[in-house]
Amino acid sequence: MMNDFFASGHVADLVLAVLLAEALLLFAWHRRTGRGLAPLALAGLVLPGVAFALGLRAALTGAGWGWVAAALVAALATHLLDLAVRLRR
Repeated sequence: MMNDFFASGHVADLVLAVLLAEALLLFAWHRRTGRGLAPLALAGLVLPGVAFALGLRAALTGAGWGWVAAALVAALATHLLDLAVRLRR
């Protein structure tokens, strides 16, 4: 049962759903209270994780290595962009 859950890539779908829920809740909280992460900072926090989860899904479902590599490069690029934005402040 768990083997199928992982092999199908659904574990990555679950990770993506949790990331989306987290992002929506943090965005709503910021919009309502003005506290918490601004949208750009929130995107910088969530996007690397989304790209990494997509790479995980690609790897688990047997996608070509190019898709896995592209997702990991996207995760690295969004992470580095987030770092650059944070270090400028």
